[in-house]
Amino acid sequence: MRRLTVLGTCGAWPEAGRSASGFLLEYDGFRLVLDLGYATFPRLAAHCPVDRLDAVVITHEHPDHCADLSTLSRARYFAAERGPRLPLYCTPGVLTRVQAMEPTEDLHEVFEAHPLPATHTVGPFHLEALPLPHHVPHAGLRLTAPGLTLAYSGDAGPAPARPQLAADADLFIAGATLQPPSPPDPDHHLLHTTEAATCATRAGARRLLLTHFWPGTDRTRATTDARTHFPGEVLAAEEGMVLPL
Repeated sequence: MRRLTVLGTCGAWPEAGRSASGFLLEYDGFRLVLDLGYATFPRLAAHCPVDRLDAVVITHEHPDHCADLSTLSRARYFAAERGPRLPLYCTPGVLTRVQAMEPTEDLHEVFEAHPLPATHTVGPFHLEALPLPHHVPHAGLRLTAPGLTLAYSGDAGPAPARPQLAADADLFIAGATLQPPSPPDPDHHLLHTTEAATCATRAGARRLLLTHFWPGTDRTRATTDARTHFPGEVLAAEEGMVLPL
């Protein structure tokens, strides 16, 4: 079974009934989490027992992408059988940020940390993480395995490396924080919907999944605008959405 389950879709903070950034990627029995922002953990637990996770990847230290790593650490730390440490691939600052919420439990007892940006083998995946511009150190992700290439921009702005990240991807998960009539961010810290779509076209991606919506965003308009710049399938991420891969 190869599928992506959307755990959360909001940037900054979650709207009522929604969660911040998070995804569960399943590939032939291997379970990988991409980001765990506010309120994503209950949705993760509904789809996968926490002791069945194989790895976690966090793009950066902003809490709308990593806050529920604290919840996952508690669920594993206080489990009747803790089991081996869970591989965690993350940028500098993530462990420090989350550890600040856990003053008595050492995260290193739960997680085996590996640095990003870097290249790693993660189960069946070749993980290539490239630095992308944002307010804090940020890694864009490219995951390849036999028959599948998935790219994830996280919360970063436009950069020359982005088309490389999404080149020929079967699915490109792209932040769509800024919407028309708002102009693109001149500081290149955030991605505009049209920039995400244009990047997907240049990269030759097959499908585009828009996510990281600012609370209150008109998601239908976001997909409509993206379709004018990308000829492939465009989807707006929704909590609980399951995409076969």
